[in-house]
Amino acid sequence: MELELLSPAGDLEKLKTAFYFGADAVYLGGPFMHLRATPTEFTMENLQSAIEFAHSLNKKVYVTVNAFARNNDFGPLPEYLRELHRIGADGIIVSDLGVITLAAETVPELPVHVSTQASCVNYVSANTYYKLGAKRVVLGREMSLDEIKELRDKTPPELELEAFVHGAMCMAYSGRCLISSVLAGRDSNRGDCAQPCRWRYNIVEESRPNEYMPVFEDERGTTIMSSRDLKTIEFIDKIIDAGITSFKIEGRMKSPYYVATITNAYRKALDHSAPIELLEDEILAASHREFSTGFYFGKIKHEPPAPDGYKQNAQFTAVVLESDGEKVLIEQRNRFFLGDTLEILSPNSAGEKFVVEQMWDTEGNSVESAPHPQQKLYIKCDKKLAAGDILRKRI
Repeated sequence: MELELLSPAGDLEKLKTAFYFGADAVYLGGPFMHLRATPTEFTMENLQSAIEFAHSLNKKVYVTVNAFARNNDFGPLPEYLRELHRIGADGIIVSDLGVITLAAETVPELPVHVSTQASCVNYVSANTYYKLGAKRVVLGREMSLDEIKELRDKTPPELELEAFVHGAMCMAYSGRCLISSVLAGRDSNRGDCAQPCRWRYNIVEESRPNEYMPVFEDERGTTIMSSRDLKTIEFIDKIIDAGITSFKIEGRMKSPYYVATITNAYRKALDHSAPIELLEDEILAASHREFSTGFYFGKIKHEPPAPDGYKQNAQFTAVVLESDGEKVLIEQRNRFFLGDTLEILSPNSAGEKFVVEQMWDTEGNSVESAPHPQQKLYIKCDKKLAAGDILRKRI
C-alpha cells in the first residue's frame, strides 16, 4: 500500500494549505456528528466544492462522523450518509458500532474508517471491524510499535492501518473522558469537551473550605492532568516498518500556519527530502506543548505533565500571494520591519532565509514596516517563492 500523509482541515483555507504543503488526504467535519461542539465551516454545499477541489489534485477527503450516537441521531443519519456518498467523500471516520453497522447497510460503497475513539488496540477487534465492512482502522494511541507489528501480521493486508504521529494527546484512554461532563456539564464524547485536564488546580482542606492551597510544579502553577504533545518525526521509519500506511496529524482546531508547518515537516520526513535536524527545528516553529513519543516504545515513562500554555519559537509573518522573481506580493500576518530576517516555509525548499532589504506599499511607496493586519505589500527577495509559501520570523 502507498503511504498517506493525512492532515486536519478545520476549514477550506486549512484544506488548501494542507494540500499545498504535501498532504495526500485531509479529514474534516461535516454538518452532523463531527465531534466538535463549535459549528463546522463545511455545509453540504461547500463540502462538495471542497471534495471536488481535492479530487482535482488527486487528493482525498475523509469526513468525520465520529460522535457516539444517541437514539435520535439515527433518524437523519441514513440520508446524511447517502448525501456524503453522493458528493464524493472518500470515506467516513466512525466511532460508534451502530453507525458502522448502519453505514454498511445504507451505503456499502462508502469506505468506513474506524476512529481511534473506538479504542482498537488488538488484532481480534481489528479483524471484527474488517468483517463488519471497515476499510481502515485508526489504531488507539495506546499501542506500541511491537503491538502494531503483531496486529499487522494477524490482519488481512487489505485492511488499512492509520495512526496518529503528531499533535495533542488526551489524558484519557483513547479520548473517552467523562471529566468534562462531571465538572462542566459538557460531554467530550459529543464534541463539547471543556478541556478540564488543562485547567490549573488547587487543594482545599475540608475544614478550611475557603483556603485554596496551590500545588506547584513550577512558578507558573500546576496542570497535573495535562498531557504532552505527540511527536514521532525522528522515528517515522519505525512506524512504517510496523505496518502503518496512513500517518495522521492531529489538529482540526489549529491554525493554517500550524497545518502548513507540521504537514511540511512530515512530508519531507516521509520523502527523506530534508535533514531530520532541520525538520526537528521546523516543528518547534509551530505552537506546541512539551513533546512525548507517546506509547510507541511501550508504556509512557514517567514524565512531568505538560506545563500550562503553548510555546513556539517562530511567528507567522506573511503569506506569499505572487512573485515575479525579485519582487514579491505578500499579505501580512504579524508586524515586521526592514532589516528583519525572514524564513521561508515552502514545499519547494527547506531552511532558506533572507533579509528584508526593501519594502513597498501597493502604491509603490517605500515603507519601513508592515504594521497593519493583512495589509498587502511588496518586498524584495532573491529567493524563489511561489503563491502559498509562508514567511516567518524567529522569536
